[in-house]
Amino acid sequence: MVDRINGFARKVPTWPLYIIYLLPVPWLLYLAQTGGLGREPIKALEHELGEIALQLLILGLTITPLRRYLGINLIKFRRMLGLLAFTYVTLHLAVWVVLDMNLLWSQMWADVWKRPYITIGMAGFLALVPLAITSNNASVRKLGAAGWRNLHKLTYAAVLMGGIHYIWLVKGIQIEPLIYMAVIVILLALRLPKRKAPQRA
Repeated sequence: MVDRINGFARKVPTWPLYIIYLLPVPWLLYLAQTGGLGREPIKALEHELGEIALQLLILGLTITPLRRYLGINLIKFRRMLGLLAFTYVTLHLAVWVVLDMNLLWSQMWADVWKRPYITIGMAGFLALVPLAITSNNASVRKLGAAGWRNLHKLTYAAVLMGGIHYIWLVKGIQIEPLIYMAVIVILLALRLPKRKAPQRA
């Protein structure tokens, strides 16, 4: 079964998946224009884009545990998931900057410093920027495999900050962001190095 999954994964090209995962963007914009996102379409659009970004980051985190514990190798999709996540985070930020805040830069900077959920969300975005820039083979060669892997460990911080951003964003205690955070913590724990069994004398 695992061999079949791995064989199928090797045959699947990544470029159609980019198109499929980007299809929600025009659909969400259409809903925002036609009243399909409720009374506050801009806030709803922000939320939807941000939630998809978090889901994509979480999917990226599942790749190593799937390979380690189940033998399922989906490593070829990790770069795609990371770039799509960065795209959605950028769109999430763009909606806030352009549509929500109307390019009022002084107000935006004030909110970044005063509102913790915005502060940590912005930090998460900044953590993803160098990862997106270096998500290419030329960067791997330039940084070296070890240096590239160390840099891309920023993903862990970014997804944690994304989870915290979601929890702090909602009003009161809501179950959905807590579930996202629990999944993130579990997936990060599964990536920890395995403890070696003590050798018997």
